[in-house]
Amino acid sequence: MGRTAPGKGYLTEADELVFLLEEVPRKLRKLFDASTVEFGLSRTQWRALGYIYRTPGLTQTELAKNLEMERASVGHVIDQLEKAAFVERRSAEGNRRIWALHLLPKAIEILPSLRTAADRIYERVLTGISEEQADIVKDMLAIMSSNLED
Repeated sequence: MGRTAPGKGYLTEADELVFLLEEVPRKLRKLFDASTVEFGLSRTQWRALGYIYRTPGLTQTELAKNLEMERASVGHVIDQLEKAAFVERRSAEGNRRIWALHLLPKAIEILPSLRTAADRIYERVLTGISEEQADIVKDMLAIMSSNLED
């Protein structure tokens, strides 16, 4: 895998693979950013709504871990979602210093439309890829991820 690709100078086949691995998420982020604008959301806000939907009562700290962001940055995201009436903070049971996050009806109403937008993007990215090929890619990415664990 480390061989130099023909006609590519110093780039190896591994370089080309890793460049593709980086290019796909970049393009996906761009598509998601464009699709969430119509809802008045950023991609990060959309992801936050998804995590809160999946786990009602999620804390800001837990959300920060899921989004791989600092707590303060997630606090700003939640402030924006709260201001837009998508989310509310409630005191966590037994600890008034911890805030549990919950979706408001406005967020629940747009989730099906967000799901449709995401599915259109997924359909686009997966066009021409068989289920068998997708399984092979998932297996390969799982191995790569495992190889990079600390």
